[in-house]
Amino acid sequence: MAKKVVATLKTGKGNNFTKVIKMVKSPKTGSYSFKEEIVHNDHVKDFFTK
Repeated sequence: MAKKVVATLKTGKGNNFTKVIKMVKSPKTGSYSFKEEIVHNDHVKDFFTK
């Protein structure tokens, strides 16, 4: 079952947005965490280059 955020993005103008998930390594502990955002389709590559 999809989360409500994802389900509401599939209707109307929500098709212009994408939920992106990036793995980020912590400089202190060396462990990985996940950073999630909902960005416009034009800015997906910018999210991963940050």
